[in-house]
Amino acid sequence: MASVATKTALMTSAKSSLQPASGSHDEILARCRRVLQIEAQAVGGLVDQLDANTARAVEAIYGLKGRLVVTGMGKSGHVARKVAATFASTGTPAFFVHPAEAQHGDLGMVQADDLVLAFSYSGETDELRLIAPHLKRMGARLIAVTGHAQSTLAKLADLHLCASVLEEACPLNLAPTASTTAALALGDALAVAVLEMRGFRAEDFAKSHPGGSLGRRLLVRVADVMRTGDQIPRVRAGTLLTDALAEMGAKRMGMTCVVDAQGRAQGIFTDGDLRRLLGQNRLTPSLTVDAVMTRSAQTISAEALATEAAHLMDSTRINHLLIVDDQQVLIGAIGLHDLLEAKIL
Repeated sequence: MASVATKTALMTSAKSSLQPASGSHDEILARCRRVLQIEAQAVGGLVDQLDANTARAVEAIYGLKGRLVVTGMGKSGHVARKVAATFASTGTPAFFVHPAEAQHGDLGMVQADDLVLAFSYSGETDELRLIAPHLKRMGARLIAVTGHAQSTLAKLADLHLCASVLEEACPLNLAPTASTTAALALGDALAVAVLEMRGFRAEDFAKSHPGGSLGRRLLVRVADVMRTGDQIPRVRAGTLLTDALAEMGAKRMGMTCVVDAQGRAQGIFTDGDLRRLLGQNRLTPSLTVDAVMTRSAQTISAEALATEAAHLMDSTRINHLLIVDDQQVLIGAIGLHDLLEAKIL
């Protein structure tokens, strides 16, 4: 067991490690601002470095018959992973290959009609320099993103994109900071340019994100979440209000639709309408629902996106919508709670 002195020393060491670094809050904020300014300048500096090779790279990726293979080592590898994910989610088949693993079998994942996008700020990363000749021998084309146009990787590549920065945000000018931010921004620029050439739409993006909130917002239609058939609270025009209230209670939707003999929507009666009647002391045994319903009920198509229904409810400050067909026949109803359950809201 540790001695009391040892425990005391460990506790003192732990407490000291939690002490704030030297400098006032103003000094700390100044350091943070300096980093952001340097990185912003690094990204801004890319604008003047774009050249014909950038356009050729976008065209090569757009016309690609195979896959986009993105690679990089260390911090550049993290950038490469993100760039590959961005391309994959915006319509370009892409994946990341670790250059060290590529030397030990993963190079077999690359095919002759693939295009390799390699990130290395120095352009001298051993793992990339070693696999570049093999890629060329296989027939795969190589685009290199480096900060040095005369580097080995830049010279081996079919296309070289320069992402040079004046300095790193690291005060020692050693840790990859501004350079990785610039490389990431350039990767985004390539991906977005290709996306726009493809005419990529929000619906296309959602197909790659079916499980997330974005997919739900962009793919789910009113027909997918509306209540239909016997789930819809509905009564005929001329029905006594007391019977309409019983229908509302049975269907538990906070309203009832009012339809004519042909099933066409005539209006809606809600909990809010009931509260107003009670406040005005207008309830009588002979009162019919169509005498007090809201005739200008908001309707929406079953093919509309569920997000459109949510927007309509929000903008008109209502909790229910009626779904009708081209002849105004009631085919469904949707409430705020239905959108919440479907995680549209």
